[in-house]
Amino acid sequence: MEPAPPVLRPLPRPTPPASPAPAPGGSAGATRLGRLDALRGIAALLVAVDHSSYSFMAEFRGQVMPQIDIGRYGVMLFFLVSGYVIPASLERRGCVRSFWIGRAHRIYPLWAVVVGSVLALNLVGLAHLGARFDGQNPVTVAVAHATLLQEVLGTPSVVLVLWTLSYELAFYLLVVALFTVRLHRRSATVAVSLGTLAAVTATVAFVPPASALSSAVGRGPLIALAATVLVVAVLCGSSRRSALRVPGAVAGGVLALVLVPFNGTVPLWEGLVILAVMFLGTAVQRAESGTGTWPRAALTAAVVVICSVGSAYANGDTDRFATRGWITAFLLAVLTFGLALALRRRRFPRALIWLGTVSYSVYLVHPVLLAVSDGVIGRQRHDEPVLEAAFLAVLLASCALTHRFVEVPGMARGRELIRRAEEGRGGNLSASGGD
Repeated sequence: MEPAPPVLRPLPRPTPPASPAPAPGGSAGATRLGRLDALRGIAALLVAVDHSSYSFMAEFRGQVMPQIDIGRYGVMLFFLVSGYVIPASLERRGCVRSFWIGRAHRIYPLWAVVVGSVLALNLVGLAHLGARFDGQNPVTVAVAHATLLQEVLGTPSVVLVLWTLSYELAFYLLVVALFTVRLHRRSATVAVSLGTLAAVTATVAFVPPASALSSAVGRGPLIALAATVLVVAVLCGSSRRSALRVPGAVAGGVLALVLVPFNGTVPLWEGLVILAVMFLGTAVQRAESGTGTWPRAALTAAVVVICSVGSAYANGDTDRFATRGWITAFLLAVLTFGLALALRRRRFPRALIWLGTVSYSVYLVHPVLLAVSDGVIGRQRHDEPVLEAAFLAVLLASCALTHRFVEVPGMARGRELIRRAEEGRGGNLSASGGD
């Protein structure tokens, strides 16, 4: 049985922001969104079960994890969904400024509540953060977290599950850059290129260690530079003027391509695989929408899967994961996504759609509840399925509240700001429009 990590220290798994669930009985578009929400719900539940198994299902975890990394299953599944949804959202609006406003109001409200809660738990001794930040300047830690790029800036996350948001933001920056220079329809080519590069880097004799840039130039200077570039990328990339818009968006894309491979917390090859998987999701969306072809999407999937599995196999077992567990989880994520695609004309259970709607809360809130549980009743040495079920019930009830009173108001505020911005410009401003 593998040793249990300290409170809030399990390897994090993502589930980025969920979109509102479609109304039952809606159109084919609603059925499609229902499928995506169902996948989000599955991914979120996998993450919660993976992390809560440290506390309530230790024996089960010891038997299952060497065979399948449940959390990584959820991670890759959601990255596929995110890749499907995010570029389509940007292209549908046709406005980079609206895209960034929407993303900020989707992510930050709940992020702020959860980070604040964990800091409060640390003060009362239920969460233990100090050892991770020994010797780090609180200002640089705060700035790194404010950018959401902390995990590729050499700074541990206050809540470790936030690491995936750093990779999500890197994907956003790349998507905006490609959209701005009118290369956004090359997603299949990008996915194949990233997957191939991952396979190559997994076999070379020397690759940069984790957080290599932070070690080379210093954590503080790198954070200051990255934060500046990010602000420029968002503000200038949202400008009406192409003289500002194009360089700003490209700067953001370059920032992502530098930080993910050379300063990430996962191995270089896996960082590239994460990006390749998201662009694979985009290639599938293009095939389904008619802006791409199914043979091209199938070829892209084959290359990305072969390169990803080959990269994991070549890398071998490390202290971060077992090769078998990673590969099994990755393949299950791809198969689950493919099965949902095959069933895209079917209606999915309303419970799964609802779970997908609150999936962002499930992802961010469950480590907070686990910190409280670990501090109050401690971790169980034997399987306690009743406690596991009770934890999940409390989690879902809590997530219903955080979604209703934190996420929904934040999204509503974002929509209002987008409406005002578009009215002020006389409608959507395409990123490819004139000055």
